[in-house]
Amino acid sequence: MEILTRPLEEQRNEFASRKFLATPIAGLIAWLITGIAGMTLPPIITVWVLFISTGGIVYMSLFISKFTGENFLDKTKPKNEFDTLFMLTVGQAVLVYSIAIPFFLIDYTSLPMTIGILTGLMWVPFSWMIKHWVGIFHSVVRTVLVVALWYLLPEYRFVAIPFAIVLIYIVTLFILKTRKKG
Repeated sequence: MEILTRPLEEQRNEFASRKFLATPIAGLIAWLITGIAGMTLPPIITVWVLFISTGGIVYMSLFISKFTGENFLDKTKPKNEFDTLFMLTVGQAVLVYSIAIPFFLIDYTSLPMTIGILTGLMWVPFSWMIKHWVGIFHSVVRTVLVVALWYLLPEYRFVAIPFAIVLIYIVTLFILKTRKKG
């Protein structure tokens, strides 16, 4: 068992002081691609675009982090337990595909709703980790909008839901960019 060399509160403050732009930018791109696919491609292709683009958010964020100054792969940074916790929330978001896939097999139009809501749940613990309300905002507004659009616009589920999530990401990025850090 590794002995903590720094107090958890110090690690949490360090974690909370970061920008956190790369991952939401990657999420925005993934859902934007999905929305465009929903407008232009047949449903069978759009389904694959949704699976691949949302499944690739982690990899996109690793790449984007080099340009935002976050550099997630920097091995010279001191170990931070909150990085581990954050990666566990990412793992949780991946595991929820096990809920989305069976519903998708029954009704393929359920996919934007299930993936849209379930992958957005990782924002709740993120809010606690950074001591800021942005994650609660993101997750709650995203859930409410996704459910509402799923019922209100059934013919446009692969367009309306992805673009609503893009809008939430834009607002979230603005909040993250302007928040008082740490």
